[in-house]
Amino acid sequence: MWKKEDGKAPGVAENSTASAPTNAATVASPTVTSSTPSASPRGGASISQGIRIKGEVTGSEDLYIDGIVEGKLNLANGSLTIGPNGQVKADVNAREVVVRGQIEGKVSGRDKVQLLGTGQIHGEVQTERLAIEEGASLRGKVEAGKLTSKATEARAATAGAAVSSVADAKPRPVSSGTAN
Repeated sequence: MWKKEDGKAPGVAENSTASAPTNAATVASPTVTSSTPSASPRGGASISQGIRIKGEVTGSEDLYIDGIVEGKLNLANGSLTIGPNGQVKADVNAREVVVRGQIEGKVSGRDKVQLLGTGQIHGEVQTERLAIEEGASLRGKVEAGKLTSKATEARAATAGAAVSSVADAKPRPVSSGTAN
């Protein structure tokens, strides 16, 4: 039976067809690998303009929001960036928070909270470092800086009081109400 390869000159046809797919696969493989989120320098996910989410969003990667989110945002080790069109009505907990849009709620940035010129925060802010650019708006309570020893002592005192109240609650004999 005649094959397409048999009709071509030996050596030339086999090498050109055999090497072409190998090169294409080799070239395609690094392209696919480099386009994965973990290989890209920024990584993470995005919620673009026109998307609305209600509920709880959790994760450990970076997140960019340019849409509307209502509920809770918890990015334990990730960075949260609110784009210029982003509107968030949620309690936010992330390693780093960058605000170009609007946040309404409690914002907790473990390392840093940046409020850029177009950004607005209405609510409580807790962070180690706070940066506010000219033109930004911040309305609410701010706790910035490292956790002081007074706060640590207060937590220890509260825990100690709970332990001592349990220790003081010794079992007491129950009387039947009749005299002996």
